[in-house]
Amino acid sequence: MAGQAADVTIGAPSVPREGSTFEIGRDRGLPTLGIRELWTARGLFGFLFWRDIKVRYAQTVLGIAWVVLQPLTTTLVFALVFGRLAHLPSDGAAYPAFAFIGLIVWTFFSSAVAGAGSSLVEETALLKKVYFPRLFIPLAPVAVALFDAAIALFILAPALVVIAPPPRLVPVFAVPLFLLIAVAACVGVGAALAALNLRYRDFRYVIPFLLQGWMFVSPIAYPTSMVPAAYRALYALNPLVGAVEGCRWALLGTPAPTVGMLGASAISAAAMFAVGTLYFRWSERTLVDVA
Repeated sequence: MAGQAADVTIGAPSVPREGSTFEIGRDRGLPTLGIRELWTARGLFGFLFWRDIKVRYAQTVLGIAWVVLQPLTTTLVFALVFGRLAHLPSDGAAYPAFAFIGLIVWTFFSSAVAGAGSSLVEETALLKKVYFPRLFIPLAPVAVALFDAAIALFILAPALVVIAPPPRLVPVFAVPLFLLIAVAACVGVGAALAALNLRYRDFRYVIPFLLQGWMFVSPIAYPTSMVPAAYRALYALNPLVGAVEGCRWALLGTPAPTVGMLGASAISAAAMFAVGTLYFRWSERTLVDVA
């Protein structure tokens, strides 16, 4: 009947009857990731991802070449400063290749976290228009950063073979597993920062400092072997340790990361993912109110 309220599950493919009124209320239970809801609206995620790709390279002279130039130029600087001048070790690999692999992972991580952290503030108009799984908003920059990293690695793979031993087939297939550690960490951190940044706008100043400090405590310019043995277990709680050292082992043949190192990085990344995404889902109840 007209004016009668009916309960509806958000994201369910139901069609309202004529004259019915539907009320969308806040979920007062414990937050969940909402896998079914995300899967049902997966088409929207594809739209957001493709939109961000087009906006990223629209009206640029070099276009997608920027995904190669950024890690390549930084690799040259690292090779000169840390390889030639500081003589930092590289676990037996050529230092340019050593630094390049680390920078590919780091560029992905930093771009994903920075993009996800500012995503809700940039999409406040969209938040107020219609309901959809808001987790898609910080997830889209992560997917774009991962796309950029894959393109850069694919384009520069021939140069990598020239300055480094040919990669072995079996370890190469493990690269996505190592990158998954970094992906889980940046999704959790990025989602949490997105919610915090929308509520407390001064977090936009915190994110650059956070990323700058994170780079120095990650094995980008130096190997994990330089860290004193007594602190390596604690150091491995940084998810980028397992991701970077694993990728270097797979692509350059450097010493393999220990099971303990990979385990600590994977557990830490899983914890960041769980805490960050669940905090985002909990904050999602009031996102529109603070946008």
